Amino acid sequence: MRVAVSLSLCWLWAAGLSLPRLRLSYRELLASNRSVLFFGHRGSLGLRCLYLDEYRDRLFLGGKDVLYSLLLDGATAGAKEIYWPPRPGQTEECLQKGKDPGTDCANYVRVLHPYNRTHLLACGTGAFHPMCTFVYVGHRGEHTFSLDAASVESGRGRCPHEPSRAFASTVIGGELYAGLTADFLGRDPGVFRSMGTRSALRTEVDQRLLHDPKFVAAHLIPDNDDRDNDKAYFFFTEKVVEADSREHAIVSRVGRVCVNDAGGQRVLVNKWSTFNKARLVCSVPGPDGIDTYFDELEDVFLLRTKDRKNPEIYALFSTVSHVFRGSAVCVYRMADIREVFNGPFAHRESPHHQWAAYEGRVPYPRPGVCPSKTTNQPRRQYGTTKDFPDEVLHFARAHPLMFQPVLPRHRRPLLVKTDLPQRLRQLVVDRVEAEDGQHDILFLGTDAGSVLKVVVTQKTNSAVTEEVILEELQVFKMPVPITQMEISVKRQMLYVGSSLGVAQVRLHQCESYGTACAECCLARDPYCAWDGTACTHYQPSGKRRQRRQDGRHANPAHQCLDQNLTVDDFESVEEKVLYGAEDNSTFLECVPRSPQASVQWFVQRPPDEQRDEVKTDERIVQTEQGLLFRRLHQHDAGTYYCKTLEHGFTQTVAKTALRVIPSQQLAHSSPRGPGDELPALLCPEPRLVPQAPKSWFKDIMHLVSSPNPRRVEEYCARLWCSSRPQHRKSKLAQAKLVLAGVDVAKKGRTGKAHSERNRVPRHAAAT
Repeated sequence: MRVAVSLSLCWLWAAGLSLPRLRLSYRELLASNRSVLFFGHRGSLGLRCLYLDEYRDRLFLGGKDVLYSLLLDGATAGAKEIYWPPRPGQTEECLQKGKDPGTDCANYVRVLHPYNRTHLLACGTGAFHPMCTFVYVGHRGEHTFSLDAASVESGRGRCPHEPSRAFASTVIGGELYAGLTADFLGRDPGVFRSMGTRSALRTEVDQRLLHDPKFVAAHLIPDNDDRDNDKAYFFFTEKVVEADSREHAIVSRVGRVCVNDAGGQRVLVNKWSTFNKARLVCSVPGPDGIDTYFDELEDVFLLRTKDRKNPEIYALFSTVSHVFRGSAVCVYRMADIREVFNGPFAHRESPHHQWAAYEGRVPYPRPGVCPSKTTNQPRRQYGTTKDFPDEVLHFARAHPLMFQPVLPRHRRPLLVKTDLPQRLRQLVVDRVEAEDGQHDILFLGTDAGSVLKVVVTQKTNSAVTEEVILEELQVFKMPVPITQMEISVKRQMLYVGSSLGVAQVRLHQCESYGTACAECCLARDPYCAWDGTACTHYQPSGKRRQRRQDGRHANPAHQCLDQNLTVDDFESVEEKVLYGAEDNSTFLECVPRSPQASVQWFVQRPPDEQRDEVKTDERIVQTEQGLLFRRLHQHDAGTYYCKTLEHGFTQTVAKTALRVIPSQQLAHSSPRGPGDELPALLCPEPRLVPQAPKSWFKDIMHLVSSPNPRRVEEYCARLWCSSRPQHRKSKLAQAKLVLAGVDVAKKGRTGKAHSERNRVPRHAAAT
């Protein structure tokens, strides 16, 4: 049995409130060895790109003036680096332009792509003079890492000038496809192709093609088995002006070009001749056909399937509405995207007219298709886009936009969050095989250094979905935006990057869900299952006899019936004794093990053995963390039970025996004279005597309207010193110093922070 004393609201402040079961802080991640951090020793890493090479078991990082190669096999000396600053003279020229020498005038590595079997392509901002080179990484099993200084060349059209400017790229067949703004002033946006043996291509400088775009992602997605039909898809946002409005609106787009595009012969020379774009819609249907749109595209993740031609596209959106702020995740099928690109083109007579479907004759070959066997005719062979008639190229230039938008699966978002204090920035998805089928686990990175792990389940025979936040992990100590996330299904790890460094987090932490079958089942984590003795990682090929898992319904009464865990036993919970002063405030703490559980309070008052539900009112308030008595009465004494209910499963979480100290007893046990001095609050131990005693909770005692704060203060201090258990001496010693005004915790924190600043480890062993 544990004994505690309630001094008033100040006691709640001193003890702190427990966080939800799987909301782990930065320190808890480190203490539980679930996070491996890497920091550059030249200060802030300034991470701008991250490439996970599972073939070589290495992680490549691009930061500020530096490249890193990390081994992921647990080797302690598994980090190598390459110092890659701007060229001589570039920093001075950057300073002359008035840029910040500490941030802008450096080489931020923005591009890291596999180029061939032994090299990576790396490009950086180069102090506003983009440059590219090749990095030798060797074969599998080697840890070679060297930069080819002789191959450094201009990165214009391949890498942005500024480290913070939006940008997307991919390498296809030894050629770099990039969407970016290619000039210093940010007025030359386009889709570029460079490197390789063919001539470079780009989009025309035309606002009909791209108007102030922000590129988010670029991917190769083949149409069919004919490689001539391969296309590069770009996901971006841009500004548009509608006919009935003078203000710019932001819309999200998906655009594509043919990989074998060679430009035109007389029209669109060295320009894309197959560029098309369509709107990506992510909206919540409302009454009277009014939708709530999420138009700001934040991130895109391709969930690859067995059919490489039909990945599922997960897109993270946010809203820039003045009414509310929120985020949504929509899922798109490639079949729907291709149908839109094969549909009608958009057309309007002038900027003052509304968009309409083009109803005229569309020339052949259809603008946007790739030259291949399907476009050839008996009398006319189209081996390249240079063979396309000028009529086709003129039409493609004038009609880049498709009329129909791309709608998400089920015509609504998979996930909508409007109540989060952070903004969602990054998204990765893992498809997990569970006992009841497949589940897609979403990992969402925020602008506050945390990651949300979410599973979305679909109700039986319905399109209605339910999302459950399984974990909230504070990955970084500082609330910095998460800029990169890569998932390793092979290693079951998530790699999270920010400007400060990189963290490694396990995809599943089944042991954190508790030690009972019901708790493991209620967690609803598809990664985890009850194996008969513990909550462990689910293995589809494992033994099925003792396995318990139900991610869709989480019904422990059904799943754990033979485990005898459905009986709610009040007596099995450890009892805590809490003393409260009459007419003072008191708090009974109770944190449910699951944030989805509802909480009920019951009280048993002696000598009655019946347990009655606690009636709340203005004096007794039920909060998320427990039960608050604003003003304690003598008849409140009794034993209080905190009971949770979730999916039909009930259990007692806390049992507290509340003892109420009458105000008369306080009056008899303390001095009555108006001039009497308060005794010292410290327990009589010489090593704990402070230099300047302070009663830190006296002001709060006045605020809660106690009849005699001085007497309550003295009584609680005496009770504190006389009732402490011997096995908790160390913790009580620190608490007594806090009561006396000596902030030893602050001193400890200061010392620890100083030691953390001076530590050198940049990479620890993987877990």
